[in-house]
Amino acid sequence: MATPKEIAGYKLGKKVYEGKTKQVFELVDNPELVLLLNKDRITAGDGARAHDLEGKAEISNKTNAKVFGILNAAGVRTAFVKCVSDKAFLAKKCDMVPIEWVTRRLATGSYLKRNPGIKEGFRFAPPKQETFFKDDENHDPQWCEEQIVSAGFKVNGLVIGQDEVDIMRETTILVFEILEKAWKTRNCALIDMKIEFGVDEKGQILVADVIDSDSWRLWPAGDKRLMVDKQVYRNLVEVTQTELDTVKRNFNWVSEQLDNILPKNDHLVVILMGSASDKEHCEKIARHCAALGLNTELRVSSAHKGTAGTLQIVAEYESLFDNLVFICVAGRSNGLGPVLSGNTSYPVINCPPVNAGNMQVDLWSSLNVPSGLGCGTVLYPEAAALNAAQTLGLTNYLIWSKLRVKMNENLLTLKKGDKELRGVRKVE
Repeated sequence: MATPKEIAGYKLGKKVYEGKTKQVFELVDNPELVLLLNKDRITAGDGARAHDLEGKAEISNKTNAKVFGILNAAGVRTAFVKCVSDKAFLAKKCDMVPIEWVTRRLATGSYLKRNPGIKEGFRFAPPKQETFFKDDENHDPQWCEEQIVSAGFKVNGLVIGQDEVDIMRETTILVFEILEKAWKTRNCALIDMKIEFGVDEKGQILVADVIDSDSWRLWPAGDKRLMVDKQVYRNLVEVTQTELDTVKRNFNWVSEQLDNILPKNDHLVVILMGSASDKEHCEKIARHCAALGLNTELRVSSAHKGTAGTLQIVAEYESLFDNLVFICVAGRSNGLGPVLSGNTSYPVINCPPVNAGNMQVDLWSSLNVPSGLGCGTVLYPEAAALNAAQTLGLTNYLIWSKLRVKMNENLLTLKKGDKELRGVRKVE
């Protein structure tokens, strides 16, 4: 493959890597980024089987962009920046960790050969995670986590220890579960997949490289006979142009299925306050909602002083949205949440603006609701936003994914804090 000097207006510098299916170039005018150029090449068995496949580079580039579009929208830390041509995309410059991280939902393929006695289709819950050292000459041997830690890889100045392995393991499962949710919306089962990580100049661990139809097993309707991934190519007894055309059609179908796969932005959290004096409390709730990707509207209405108006507001929103949550903010005698709960089938969350001085008195009216009402009560604005997101996430996988990413970020924060404390520990 000839080495270009410029792509889409980007001047290419040094070629830092060339693999079986891609080239990676530095950028003359932006040292923090690299350009990845896909090849019209398909391989299997560590390159033992390889063929030119016209159009594959463009399909791979589109698929990769759509996959990373999902992950970036969910808030996953990735290296992907944007596509710049039919065959190329920009990414943050990273040094790569020489490990492939594989996540499996069902037992199949090489896993069965390495683990005799396990029946095909055995379901892993939680997903099974495996690691393989990138070494084509030795067919990418499987490594345990202890081997990775013991290897002491230094990647862009970051030593890969147990903390880093923990982060990559949990992020690998996170990525799988997000994409599994996404593919379920297309009635496709994500069976297993592999990803790789890089470390940028700031020492951040990022999901990097390419994620496309070379990266996973994908079974429409959960039926192995309908597989549309690279396993079709691996299984070929004889590779003819007709068979290659079939593989290409499968890859193109996968890419097309990823079109418009992000959920519609058709939900709303209505934050209803009994008095405008509670605006500051409600704005805190709205900020936490926004951080989770939730749409919000703030309204003022009193169930005691303006019952008819309150119910009219509820009716208006019910006529406009199928995915709707009400958060009710009212102190003293909270009639707002219970009245809404008694007059709507949508979720109602009480988040009264209590403080240390009124908590015991004002909180009771939110908790001690009449029988037949299902409104819940939380004390803190963040808890109200999380509760709303968990409800809406049942039907919106992107909201669910943001919650899942938040869990992963909590782990990263804990790991970082613990590592910093260990770093200053002194031996007496």
